Amino acid sequence: MAQFRAKKLDLGCYINVRVIRDHTKRKVYEQYETQRRKGKKANRLLTEIRAFRQALRYIIRNTTLPQRARAQAQLQLSQMHCYTRFTQINNRCIEGGKSRGVFRHFRMARFLFRQNALEGNLPGVKKASW
Repeated sequence: MAQFRAKKLDLGCYINVRVIRDHTKRKVYEQYETQRRKGKKANRLLTEIRAFRQALRYIIRNTTLPQRARAQAQLQLSQMHCYTRFTQINNRCIEGGKSRGVFRHFRMARFLFRQNALEGNLPGVKKASW
């Protein structure tokens, strides 16, 4: 993962190891997406990569195949880059670095969102009363 990490991080928020890792995953995924959007040839290549990954997973799960073939498929799959999947990306709180209970629009955890809203730090947000 260190080879993908930027020399200077443009985060401007709470920083810990998890935040840096998720930031790196986002950057790698953005590069992957821009390659995907460049043209039909690149899109065809990425479709082939997805199909190849799926075939390797099928080989690994198939117990009727020889153990050596399954081990080779497992090795190939483990050497493929994993940050090109959207499921690898987590939303994190910019103030606390938490990954659970994060509002996407504000990029804050529930508790910090409530504190900032009550203090009046978030424009356009006020406590509801009816």
